[in-house]
Amino acid sequence: MDRIDLLRIFLRVGATGSFSQAADQLDMPRPTITLAVQQLEARLGVRLMHRTTRKVALTMDGENLMERARLLVDDMQDLEQRYRPSGTGVVGRLRVDVPSRVARLVIAPALPTLFREHPDLELDLGSTDRAVDLVLENVDCALRVGNLADSNLVARPLGSFELINCASPDYLKTFGVPRSPDDLHAHKAVNYLSPSRGRAAGWEWLEAGKLHTLAMPCNVAVNNAETYIACALSGLGLIQIPLYDVRAHLAAGELVEVMPERRPPPLPVNMVFAHRAQLSRRTQVFMEWLGRLLDDIRAFETT
Repeated sequence: MDRIDLLRIFLRVGATGSFSQAADQLDMPRPTITLAVQQLEARLGVRLMHRTTRKVALTMDGENLMERARLLVDDMQDLEQRYRPSGTGVVGRLRVDVPSRVARLVIAPALPTLFREHPDLELDLGSTDRAVDLVLENVDCALRVGNLADSNLVARPLGSFELINCASPDYLKTFGVPRSPDDLHAHKAVNYLSPSRGRAAGWEWLEAGKLHTLAMPCNVAVNNAETYIACALSGLGLIQIPLYDVRAHLAAGELVEVMPERRPPPLPVNMVFAHRAQLSRRTQVFMEWLGRLLDDIRAFETT
């Protein structure tokens, strides 16, 4: 067994915390898995794992090796991928982070199509509304919605999300339907707090090509997209939200768009990744697939 195979097995044992689970996932006999880890420890002259009858825990040397080994195995998989026939699917693990609503409404339902094309791709799909640290959290790429903060990350634009103003029928029955920004003084919003800065975003709209912002009163402010929508459904105020995010609620009459001629500017969508000389084939394939997926959503919304 070569060194790369030893590292692949070690990574799987470290990720699962179990020799048996690693054996099942790799479709290899358990004694082979155990022997591979022992051989790797013998080669390196260090103990990589603490073994008990119930679980496997990495030693300090094992934790350090995990990070280096993952990079080595990823680079080897990328190298192998470059010499595969062009019609062959990509192989290996890809670590991606996306906003929670995009993960649930857009990506997860479409993943079967991705895995039909690339059955050997393994996807670690993180979903959060905060901006993860790609380097510290070992993430290959992340989808960012909104204006990007200055950073040393490389960004690839994937278009934008159309934003709308909306509220529940109960809210509009109680407070009336705003027809223009002049009516907003008699209304409340559900304010959205930036997960990174903790400040509430102002109410925005475009008029004659100029951006306007207004601080809105509120009874509740949130920092999570799911809660933001839930509060609007409960009649707690107006919200500004990507159209794809509430399309089902609009169709069901649970939310109603207001002031369609005073929509906020679209939110830019970018895939970001730490600088490397060349993106892995896995990252390129996923980014191209996601770009097509977002294009299909935007095309549907404009028909």
